Amino acid sequence: MPFTISSPAFANLGEIPRRHTCEGDDVSPPLAWSGAPEGTRSLALIVDDPDAPDPRAPKMTWVHWVLYNLPAESRGLPEAVSPAALPPGTREGRNDWKRTGYGGPCPPIGRHRYYFKLYALDTVLPDLGTPTKAVLLEAIEGHVLAEAVLVGTYKKGHRR
Repeated sequence: MPFTISSPAFANLGEIPRRHTCEGDDVSPPLAWSGAPEGTRSLALIVDDPDAPDPRAPKMTWVHWVLYNLPAESRGLPEAVSPAALPPGTREGRNDWKRTGYGGPCPPIGRHRYYFKLYALDTVLPDLGTPTKAVLLEAIEGHVLAEAVLVGTYKKGHRR
């Protein structure tokens, strides 16, 4: 069974609903996953946008959400998940707004792609505090058993 991540809110390569963006309620979309490989001890989630600030001339990857130590047996996250509602043991990292939690799409120009990357790890990570994406990627190096990706898109002013 392949390792997959999906959302009932949008199809892979489909448009992320306005509710999950800065033009809406800015709440995280519901996510579901399955097929973590044998030996998975925890999961990590990174949501980022490689098209910032302009898809025609990207200069950086903007990080929207960082989670780690999601339990291996977890199967997803509900819509608008609060820190208190995260699965037991889950830790939050810092996004590029310099805070924890989900920050929805808010592209200044053009249609951007948002990558929801889920990593199956062969370890439970030590307490990294509130790591940035870079710190988390360094910590998971050599521990990734599989990666699942869901891509959504968004353009400001679009009504969905």
